[in-house]
This record gives sequence, structure tokens and C-alpha cells, in this order.
Amino acid sequence: MTRRRWLTLLALLFGPLALAACAPPAPKAASVPAEDRAAIAARLEADIAVLASDAMAGRKPGTEGARVASAWIEQRMGEVGLVSGTNDPGSYWRLPVDLLGVHPETSQLVLTQGRRRVVVPASAAAVFTPRRRALAFGGPGTGVPVVFVGYGDGSVLGDALAGAVAVMLADPGRDTERRDALFRQRATAVLTVVPDGEALAALRAAAERPRLQLASEEADNLAAYITDKAFADVVGARRWAAWKAEAEDGGFTPIELNLSVSIEATSDRREFASQNIIGMIPGSEPGSGAVLVLGHWDHLGECGPPGAFDRICNGAADNASGIAMMLELARRLKAGAPLGRDIYFLATTAEEPGLLGIRAFVKNPPLPLASIVAAFNLDMMAVAPAGSPVGFIGRGKNPALDAEVLAALRRHGRTLGDQSLADSFLMRQDGWALVQADVPAVLLSSTYGSRAILDPFIAARYHQPSDEVAGIELGGAVDDLLLHEDLIRVIADPARYPAKADSRP
Repeated sequence: MTRRRWLTLLALLFGPLALAACAPPAPKAASVPAEDRAAIAARLEADIAVLASDAMAGRKPGTEGARVASAWIEQRMGEVGLVSGTNDPGSYWRLPVDLLGVHPETSQLVLTQGRRRVVVPASAAAVFTPRRRALAFGGPGTGVPVVFVGYGDGSVLGDALAGAVAVMLADPGRDTERRDALFRQRATAVLTVVPDGEALAALRAAAERPRLQLASEEADNLAAYITDKAFADVVGARRWAAWKAEAEDGGFTPIELNLSVSIEATSDRREFASQNIIGMIPGSEPGSGAVLVLGHWDHLGECGPPGAFDRICNGAADNASGIAMMLELARRLKAGAPLGRDIYFLATTAEEPGLLGIRAFVKNPPLPLASIVAAFNLDMMAVAPAGSPVGFIGRGKNPALDAEVLAALRRHGRTLGDQSLADSFLMRQDGWALVQADVPAVLLSSTYGSRAILDPFIAARYHQPSDEVAGIELGGAVDDLLLHEDLIRVIADPARYPAKADSRP
């Protein structure tokens, strides 16, 4: 063997060992004795039992149960050693979230063609507004034009649409976007012509449910609907058929109609404040960024059928379990070795009606969103048994975070679950609002790793009074907690997980 070949062989044999010796040692996965796992499970169960008790009445925002739940979470944050994360001396734990509840009450649509005045019956028309009362008039003699925009959004008219009543043809999948565009152009009201009574009934069923929204996102609009037949009966079937045919033309120009319209609606409104609750563990390296751990504390309140023996939806798995895991994570991280980065713990309100609490957080964060190097959402964490595969929601959105998650899974001997199942929940959880704001966010839970685990829960307990503490499964929850603890310690170390160039306080 020549000297060169000998040296080459030595390099092949020992080169990787030398490189490994130079690299920083990989952190080892937490090894927890059985008695410690049992103690973790006991603490999780105790906290879940309190949050999912009948005393919390289902933790619906704006109720006494929600007030009790919020106060209890604040108390527990203090007990586990957190300090205020609001960065507001005037509010220690709470980030106020102003909410608006709207429930439609009455409506009336009146159309007048020439001397014929028609009060359209409720079976053929509906009107909705977020205001207590809204009224709009349009047509000859009112100074307010009634404009038929067909399948368009009125944008060709520019400012000329301001103050008008717009009439549009329904186009499923695009209606909301087009209606919003018309209101942005300051249309006074929008009347949508839907195909038939069945389509109107579906719209009414959706719109007449009580709605909750951020008060800051209130849209002052008046939206009316009428069936195609009812509209044709007023304006004339042949004339209406001609207008619809024109609307099919690619060069269609909106038409001002010789039609008088009166649109009126009332709603029951309730404005109230809820709160996100936030604490933190200050890091030892100020300015190095932050890690965010979050979970929603709210649930549905009373959602069982009227007259049922048990109407309270206690939300033990969804999401008392996530808050309990957050508190236990905070306790363990606080008790362990110092962490370089700040760790924030955020309990969000009003997730159930549309991720409202986290959206409020994104709109007005107590720390720069760009400083958050990673966020971990905890939602429905007590469903799967120990050893279950992990659902990885948010995979593919941030390569650096993905790599650390996969490395942690290997350290813990965990397997990845059904990725298509996990992906189907991406936009249904609080982390989605963070992803949209360019904050790296994932949800790691064995609940979402397998349909064999998730489907029975969805069928029998999800959003039902049967989601009680007696039905929770803590084996997978403890596995997931230890995985998060390990992963957060890595991410909280600026030397192990450097921040992006634009991630700064």
C-alpha cells in the first residue's frame, strides 16, 4: 500500500471522528423515571380538573366562568414563578381584547318598481347588519343610485360607487371578497341575488348564529339577500333575464337601475372585554430574541342541547390540557438551568370563534414579533396514549425550526405521524395567525398524529359536554411535554439556535 493510499484510508476512518470531536455535543433527551412521569401526569390532571370543572362553566369569553378561569390562570402563573409579560406597568398579566357579539334580530327589504311597491317576504329575502339598527334607501328621487354590478366587484366605477346601493349576482366562492370590495368603495348597502330559497336558507342559517369578532375589525355594512325569482317578480322576468345575460359578457359595464330600494335591519349587540394572559421567564442574554409558548384558555360555555342533563362543554382536552401543559412547562423550565432567551407564556382568549385572541396579540404585541425566534402552540394535548406518533402542524414553513423539531424527535425516539392529517389543521389553530405574521410557529402533539387516535375523540367528545377530565389520556401528553421541554431549551440557547438576521428585539 502506498503512503498516499494509507493516509487516505486513515482520513476516511478517523476523519468523521475528528469532526465529531470538534462539533458541539448534541443535547441528550430528557430521561425521566416512571415516578417522575407519574408526578407530571398528576400535576397536569389537577390543573385540567380545575379548568374543566363546572365552576368554570365552559370558559366562554364574557361569562362569569371566563372571569374565574382568567383569575385562576393568573394565580397559577405567579405560583410557577413567572413574571409579567405584558411590558405594561399598568397591567401585570392581562392583554385586553375588546370583543363584539352580534345576533341578528329583525330585517325588511322593500322594492318599488314604478307604482308597484313590494315588501319581500322573509321566505325570499334577508338583511343583516352588525349595528343595532341600519337603514338605507336608494333609487329615483333619493339621490342614491341603485347599481347592478353583475358578477363584478364594482371596481370599474371607482369613486362613483360611493354612497350607492349595489346589486350583485351570487357567485359562490367569490361573494364575500366581492361584497367586501364593494363596501371598501363605500357602497351604502349590497343586495345579493341568490339562486333560490335553498341558497337563502343556507345563508340565513350561517348569518343568524350569534357571532363574535374583534371590536377593532367591526365592519359597518348592510348586507341584503333576495332570491332570483323574487327579484324577477319585481323588475320583470324578461328585463331581469336581459340584465343577467349582459352580466355574462366580459365587457359588462355596471347599470344604474330604475328601482327604489329600502333596506333595514336590527341586531342585538354586546361589547365586552376579554383578555389574553401572558407571563415570562426572563433570559440571561437580553436582546437575543424570545421563545413563545401559547395555548387558548377559552371554550364554548353551555353547548349541550336545551333540556339536557349536562349542557356544559367543559373542554378538558380542548383546551384545559394545553393550559395545564403550559403551566407545567413553565414550572420545569423555571426550575432548571438558566435560559438564554426570554420565554413568554401566552394564554389566549376567543380561539373558538375564530382565533380572535391571537389575532389581537399579533395586532398589538407586547414584544416585537420579529424577536420571536419560535412559537409552540399547545392545543388538545391530552388525547393520545404514551408512545403515539407526533402530529407536526406547521411543518415546511421554517426550515431551521423544522430541523430542530426533527432532531428532537430523534433524540426522544418519537415517530412522525400522518402529515396530511396534521396539515389539515394548520389554519384551524392559533399558530396560523403567527405564521401569517412571519413568526415561526408549530403545534406538536400526539393528538394529531393518527386518525385512529383523533377520529374517536372528534366523534364522541370534541365540542361536546362529554369532553370532561374523566376522559383525558395523559400518556401522550407527558411524552409531548418532555419533547417540548427539550426543544425549548435548545431553541432558547442562542449558541445552539442562532436567530435570523432580522430577529431582534
